[in-house]
Amino acid sequence: MSLREQVYSVLIVSASEKFNQALPELFPVTSYFPVNVAQSVSAAKRELAERDFDFVIVNSPLPDENGVRFSADTIDSYNTVVLFLAKTEGYEDAYDRLVSHGVFLLQKPLSKPVFQAAAGWMISARERIRKTEKKTLSIEEKMNEIRAVNRAKWLLISCLKMTEPDAHRYIEKQAMDRCTSKKQVAEDIIKTYG
Repeated sequence: MSLREQVYSVLIVSASEKFNQALPELFPVTSYFPVNVAQSVSAAKRELAERDFDFVIVNSPLPDENGVRFSADTIDSYNTVVLFLAKTEGYEDAYDRLVSHGVFLLQKPLSKPVFQAAAGWMISARERIRKTEKKTLSIEEKMNEIRAVNRAKWLLISCLKMTEPDAHRYIEKQAMDRCTSKKQVAEDIIKTYG
């Protein structure tokens, strides 16, 4: 799937009716779906508890806080990209507090071309996160395989009195003979002797 065909989920955290009314123009359904709106930080936290979002856009200020702490917590706790929109007078403070977390910031008022450029940056960042997630998954899968094989080897050593090299060879040979993974062989040994 090309990036032009990718669809991204968006959570908008904004109490501004004017901004919220402009959303359909900023987020075409062909590229962004769903686009959920939360009008406060507490409502946004509920939304995040229910589902994951590719992008979270915080339009500061909000009725229950300015959104800085929420933005930092969100990017630290979820695999999402956060864009913080700040008024001119609060931009420097927000920048100082959020840039080290990896939050994107834009100063309001902003134009549609600037916002579209920011959306492009966010897509790039989200795709990088996606690649990292895939690498992490493959590393976790490999670690799970190593744990299973080690447990199976120790079961073979203790139950069948094999040596560690013999147990290792046995698992590898079984995997080759059965045309399956070492993890599957190890899981079968664990079921049998565990």
